[in-house]
Amino acid sequence: MLSRTADSLYWMGRYTERAGNIARGMQVALRMSGLAGSLGGAHDEWRNLLVAAGAEPGFKATGRAVAAEAVIGWLALDPDNPSSIANCIEAARGNGRAVRTALTVDMWEALNDTWREMRARSASAAGADALPAFLDWVRARTLLFNGAAADTMLRDEGWLFVHLGVMLERADNTARLLDAKHRALSGPNAEGGLAYAEWQALLRSVSALRAFQWLYHTRLEPRLIVELMLFRSELPRSLISCHRRVLHALESVADRTGGRRGDPQRIAAEINDALLKGRVEDVLSRGLHDWLTGQIDRNIELGNSIQSLYLNG
Repeated sequence: MLSRTADSLYWMGRYTERAGNIARGMQVALRMSGLAGSLGGAHDEWRNLLVAAGAEPGFKATGRAVAAEAVIGWLALDPDNPSSIANCIEAARGNGRAVRTALTVDMWEALNDTWREMRARSASAAGADALPAFLDWVRARTLLFNGAAADTMLRDEGWLFVHLGVMLERADNTARLLDAKHRALSGPNAEGGLAYAEWQALLRSVSALRAFQWLYHTRLEPRLIVELMLFRSELPRSLISCHRRVLHALESVADRTGGRRGDPQRIAAEINDALLKGRVEDVLSRGLHDWLTGQIDRNIELGNSIQSLYLNG
């Protein structure tokens, strides 16, 4: 496979997943901003959302104050934000169009129809009345694309690069979501009604509230939430689940390219091995924020190595 084709497929997967992840984060922020006042606590939900989306530096550069309307506009529609939902959908469709013949009909229709409807919605999507329905729509379109890819794409190199992009983006998002909420999961702020609401919102953002109840059969506890999102392979969005699939995809890519291996396989194997041996007690004793910062840095290192070995022509 040509490196430029692999690059387009990989980034199509990443941008599609990123759009859905940002929508999930915005739904959590909306819920928490409404609950914080009623529970009598201070909150910094919009700044947390920027951190979780990796968009805080770009937003700061605009000089705008961190407030609901400004953050929603920046993350949903702003053309100057490369990671806004609108730009992610535009970039995913552009990458898909560049490799149209490598996609199935269902994948292309999911991408192209999403792009066309996004353009029709863009004028009003961030309005207070329209925003909840818009975020639900983004999540549904992301699930539609992922389902189309899973159900209709040949399990060849093309599939591997799409899947690799989706899984690496998902792993990065899970780590960032946890990091944005680390104060509610450890330390003096990890108690009370507001903290409990934040725990619920965090689990909902990765579709894991019911999964927690199914696996643990107990009330929410920070230690168990961290364990679920980091080390429980049953959860599709846990770090260990995502990185296991990243490693499998990279090993399969190497097998299909004459055994060509390098830093991506090494780094992915190291991350996967550390997660397999990981213990939530060790993470919390080291400091959740410090541990997650290290994990996010390793995710970036892995992404850069994939780009260098396989995607730069």
